[in-house]
Amino acid sequence: MSDDTEVVPTIGSVRWVMLAVLCASLLLVAMDATILNVALPSLIADLQVGQLEQLWIIDVYGLVLGGLLITTGAVGDRIGRKLLFLAGFVLFGVASVVAATAQSSWQLIVGRVLLAIGGAMVMPSTLSLIRNIFTDARERTLAIGIWAAVAGAGATIGPIVGGVLVEQFGWASAFWLNVPIVVLTVAVGAWLLPEYRAPQSGSLDWLAAVLSIAGIVSVAWGIKHVAKGSAAPIDWTVLALGVLLLAWFARRQLVADDPLLDVRLFRNGAFTAAALATLLAMLAIGAALFLISLWLQYVHGYSPSEAGLRTLPSALTLLVASLATPALMQRLGVRAVLAIGLGALALGFLVLALSPEPTTYPVIALVLASFGIGDGLAITAAAAVLVSAVPPERAGQAGAVSETNYELGIGLGVALLGSIHARIFTENMDRLPLHGENLDDARESIGGAVDVAGRLDNATRDQVLEAARHAFDVALTTTSYVSAALVATVAVIAVLLVPKGFRITGSH
Repeated sequence: MSDDTEVVPTIGSVRWVMLAVLCASLLLVAMDATILNVALPSLIADLQVGQLEQLWIIDVYGLVLGGLLITTGAVGDRIGRKLLFLAGFVLFGVASVVAATAQSSWQLIVGRVLLAIGGAMVMPSTLSLIRNIFTDARERTLAIGIWAAVAGAGATIGPIVGGVLVEQFGWASAFWLNVPIVVLTVAVGAWLLPEYRAPQSGSLDWLAAVLSIAGIVSVAWGIKHVAKGSAAPIDWTVLALGVLLLAWFARRQLVADDPLLDVRLFRNGAFTAAALATLLAMLAIGAALFLISLWLQYVHGYSPSEAGLRTLPSALTLLVASLATPALMQRLGVRAVLAIGLGALALGFLVLALSPEPTTYPVIALVLASFGIGDGLAITAAAAVLVSAVPPERAGQAGAVSETNYELGIGLGVALLGSIHARIFTENMDRLPLHGENLDDARESIGGAVDVAGRLDNATRDQVLEAARHAFDVALTTTSYVSAALVATVAVIAVLLVPKGFRITGSH
């Protein structure tokens, strides 16, 4: 009898307590993807962070995490998902200390990389453990709904928690928060969680692991630099190399007896639609939450905690939508729920793009609520499809695909759409009564413009601030149109790929 079936009868009602432990860890990992959004102004002032470093601090977490998830999912299947989960969370706590004590932007980036490595060990473990703990299809779908609510809520309440902490205790407190929760969760998890391994797993294909990591990171690097509009030949080379490495990885997996990722799963239309929905939905919303956080602080002058609280409509609607998704999938089917969720996301971006300038907070609140509904429906449905498509011994692979697309989507969203926004912002800051270094700083980012304005006389200051607000709104309108088009495209693809009447039933 395999390890996957021996423990199941002993779980009983304590499975919901296990779910709570897994969700507590997931909450921290998800929060760290966005918690620094509202801390950026104080980081810039404290560590003298440039525009490129700002983007790396924000998006290196998602890019590295996304690059590692396929490998860590396969490692968990082999060495044990509980062991990988606990080891990853310990590293997450250590990395939090490294980041909290950073004296330079590069130490902070190193801390974020270590956090990403720890998070990459934790996240596929949570979803794969849920797949094994909950063997009943309906209970599993409900558990995944709770899991998705926590994951989405973590990303959306990150700015809220971060805002309060940053305002009261400084940006380092956003990392110190992790340490006591890590200690408590590791202690409880070590005592309570069962261990699962895939039976008769082969040794890890380290070449394939290197190919997947290098391929994903290279593609992300290339997209990030090409999106800036001034890509050097080396950037195009890295992007092309990444595509080739991923193609090599896929070819190697097709002939492997025990693949890190069974790419044949993507022949299943529902599985492919779910993966695409997760990636592109999070790409769009990750960038939107980042830019809206900057808009709230720099354009409207809200404090970090005030800005964080104003993102609450997204967190509340996401929580409700995620918990309602299992029942909606039973009633309407997976295809309808995915289409409605992605449609709500696209509608939110369209409202943001079409809103008259200057954009007002009531419009932002409506947009955030639409994002929460769309994210909650689409991501929960997609995760349920991905997990249900694989047998228990491949649960780590399903978790890896889901989390890779989720985290890589956030990271790529900030890198791609954030870079496009920055480029348009700079292009619209060409008529300023400034010269030399002041002009360069003001055109670099809205944070730089606000900093420069603080050193000028009143009349010039007002002119620079007005120009910066206008440029930011113009750039936000363009990125919103791009995001709406991306999400609408994947909504059409999902409708075409998911069979009519497709429902998640039974268990493997």
